[in-house]
Formats: sequence, C-alpha cells, structure tokens
Amino acid sequence: MHTLFDLTGRNALVTGSSRGIGLGIARALASAGARVVLNGRDRGALAEAARALAVDGVAAPVAAFDVTDEAAIVAAVAGIEREVGPIDILVNNSGITVRASLEDLDTADWDRVIGTNLTGAFKVGRAVARHMIPRRRGKIVNICSVLSEIARPTAGAYTAAKGGLRNLTRAMAVDWARHGIQANAIGPGYIVTDFTRALMDDPKFNAWLDARVPMARWGEVSDLAGAAIFLCSPASDFVTGQVLYVDGGMTASV
Repeated sequence: MHTLFDLTGRNALVTGSSRGIGLGIARALASAGARVVLNGRDRGALAEAARALAVDGVAAPVAAFDVTDEAAIVAAVAGIEREVGPIDILVNNSGITVRASLEDLDTADWDRVIGTNLTGAFKVGRAVARHMIPRRRGKIVNICSVLSEIARPTAGAYTAAKGGLRNLTRAMAVDWARHGIQANAIGPGYIVTDFTRALMDDPKFNAWLDARVPMARWGEVSDLAGAAIFLCSPASDFVTGQVLYVDGGMTASV
C-alpha cells in the first residue's frame, strides 16, 4: 500500500455497516490498515458482519445505535473514543427509502427518510466532529447517490434527502476546514445490494439501466473501495466539499 493511501493506525466508524455498501466500505478501509467500528441498529446483524470480517482476519468492534437518536449517538461516540481510540474517519452510510409517488407519500415516511439519510448524517457528523476539532484532523465521507443530482419517479423523499446530503457535505467542509477536517462524499450509482433487490428483480428496470448507464451494468460494492480509501487517506488532504460519483458514467450522460 502506497503511503498516500495507508490507513494504518486510523480508527474508522462506518454507520449502516452490517451489510451492503457500508460493510463493503468497512472491509475496504480495513484492507488499507484502518481499524473499523461497525454500526447498525440490529445487534444480531452486526455480530454476523463482524464474524464475516473475522474470517478475513479483521477484528471489528461494533457499536449498535440508531442514527436518529441523538443521545444514543453521543454516548456511542464517547464510548468508541474511550474504548477503541480517537475516531479519525467517519463514513455516514446509514440510509433507508420508501418508494411512493410524492402525492401518495405519507408525511411520516417522508420524515423517516429525511431523518435517517440526512438528519442522521448531521447528528453523527456533529458528534464526531466535536471530538475531531480539538485534534485538528479528521475525514468525513458521506454516502450520497446519483439521486443527489437527478431524480427518478417514486423516490422523492430519498432524492430530497440525498440532495440535501450533498450540500450538507459542502457545509461540513466549509465549517470545519479550519480545524483540519475534510468532508467529502461518494455518489454511488446503482449498486448490487439487498437495498436494490426489488429493482434488480424487475426486468423492465434492468433493461432501462443497461440503456441508461454508459458502462451498461450494475455496480458492485467492490467498485466503491478505491474511492472510499482515497477520500479517507492522506491522498485527499487538500480535497474537501466534493462528491465523487462512482456510477459507470450515469451522471455524465444524457
């Protein structure tokens, strides 16, 4: 591992990392030398994820908390700082979606999506940044989406949340740059996970995706590894407020 991308000695908290993109990013950061802390609400799923990493020789502590619960976040972050060590890297990955046209979308579902995907990233980011600021260093990576830039029917709440997360990333970058903290984002395209299973099982959607994405394929979780390591490593020390789209060319194409 080139020293620019070496994360040896760094502690990374990855929210929503019991499966899918979050677990894949945790695995990637561990491969670059970081000690990763897994997060999710389901303790059983977290234990299973930790066991999966252990097979690869990665010992990953877990921190079960809900990213919408401010008191739980503050307590968990303090516990990680005390028991694992200073959080050098935060990846805000927790996210949910509810598929419905805006006219049919229940307000409670809107609030739940915004609360998890956007406000949750703010709450966790703020709690972690309060520890990073006195140390004058830190990396924050928010997991955005191609829907941070474009919209798709029945994904209104998710689109609004991810668009907000794009600009929250910029706000974090501007507010915290003077403290030596870089805040950036990854914008995945359509990635093969349990989260996208309903779309993957839809032949019509798959035909649309093949025609819409210049690389004509679904992304794999492993496709995000390089971007995650770059944005969490010294290689990106003068990069802040940016969204790196990993989408097979989707947002570059009309």
